[in-house]
Amino acid sequence: MRRIALMAVILTSFVAGAVLLAGGGQQAIGQAAGIDKIKHIVVIMQENRSFDTYFGTFPGADGIPMKRGVPTVCVPDPKIKRCVRPFHDPQDVNFGGPHSAISAHMDINHGKMNGFIGQEEKVKGKGCVNVYDPLCVRAESGNSPPDVMGYHNEMDIPNYWSYAKNFVLQDHMFESVASWSLPSHLYMVSGWSARCTKPGQAASCKNDNGLSNKGKKKARAKAANVNYAWTDITYLLDRAGVSWRYYVAPPSGTACAKNQMFCQSSAPTFGSPPIWNPLPCFTTVQKDKQLGDIQPVGNFYTAAETGHLPSVTWIIPSGAQSEHPPNLVSAGQSYVTGLIDTIMSGPEWKNTAIFLAWDDWGGFYDHVKPPKVDRNGYGPRVPGLVISPYARRGYIDHQVLSFDAYLKFIEDRFLNGQRLDPKTDGRPDPRTSVRESSPKLGNLLSDFDFSQQPRPPMLLPTNPQTDLVSPGNLPVRLKKVKAGKAKHLAGMCQYNK
Repeated sequence: MRRIALMAVILTSFVAGAVLLAGGGQQAIGQAAGIDKIKHIVVIMQENRSFDTYFGTFPGADGIPMKRGVPTVCVPDPKIKRCVRPFHDPQDVNFGGPHSAISAHMDINHGKMNGFIGQEEKVKGKGCVNVYDPLCVRAESGNSPPDVMGYHNEMDIPNYWSYAKNFVLQDHMFESVASWSLPSHLYMVSGWSARCTKPGQAASCKNDNGLSNKGKKKARAKAANVNYAWTDITYLLDRAGVSWRYYVAPPSGTACAKNQMFCQSSAPTFGSPPIWNPLPCFTTVQKDKQLGDIQPVGNFYTAAETGHLPSVTWIIPSGAQSEHPPNLVSAGQSYVTGLIDTIMSGPEWKNTAIFLAWDDWGGFYDHVKPPKVDRNGYGPRVPGLVISPYARRGYIDHQVLSFDAYLKFIEDRFLNGQRLDPKTDGRPDPRTSVRESSPKLGNLLSDFDFSQQPRPPMLLPTNPQTDLVSPGNLPVRLKKVKAGKAKHLAGMCQYNK
């Protein structure tokens, strides 16, 4: 009897708290079972910031190496023949550096993480017109040091730090692909970046982590007919009857920049650059007649306020709200705070998980060498946050993560673990790897405690006082930016109807 009782205790303990290896992350079975408490997943994707430039001085995080408050790392400046240390940069306008696939390779430099200044100076002040060009860096005034080595602190971005302190900060979130915005956004929704030569035919897609049109006349000539024929996550969601929306900025009324990739479709004209809104170009979205699920962000606010959020939501900013250099950091923080406040104030906060990240590093310095999972990535670290009533409080997640972890969480919650795997998803494509199954990828379940009582909302002011210095050298607190009302920059691309 004692033996039977002992076995019963062991079995009970195992079910309640045993550790399960799930795709590289350790998770208690009891917590994993609670994932069904999450009924709405919201991915907010901002632009062009490295982890060190936003959270490099966050206590307890794998931030900028320091001794007595002084950085112990530096990056060579080829122009002045000196090594430049990271420095606090309170400027609301930053410029960053080039962030193409080539720039990622040069910045990382075989793990030395010392190419950032050289890359910035190589293209600095070249008369850039289109700020969304991954090779574009605006010239800085005066003789200030290259701002790729600058970082912001809690006084500059207080709301982002409040989310990190009260919810989950991920200090090893890497861009899925070592490249710029378009490949990164393709990975966010499909786990791959490729170029397809035959419309609608996945077999014609070839791996391409750069997707640059420069120097490729034929590619430029066909830019208006870009077609992503491989499988994306919306195909699996649609097949399973899971609702989704991809919210983008409202129409901007500006002309399309010539070197931006876009596709012809019946999708409405929106203000988010097409490099951040690739879904209309996917064969699956077109054939499933789901172009209507790509909607202006105003519909998100209505859905969140009235309790009609879809199961899976992506939210993409306008240029002015994106934090993409040279757009204001303060405008982006205000916009993101407004999104999160709207969710928290709505009836579905109690069942929602918000994943906030930045799509690529934007040329800004980061000191951590990215792990290699296949020929395309990972890229440099970016900030990552998890905000939910079930998120752990003040937790720093040190797991190796990428945007592939978002796909895995969506698949585990709504698709019974079905991966974007050409061998099993019913729609073969020649992708290089199944990213969600990488043994190096952590599991977002570790960021949740489903045994805790749902946490109440934490509403923050959309225009917090900061120490950011505006372009006119006035503190931002004296020149507030109204969330969601900033003007769109010229040069933003639109889809053709």
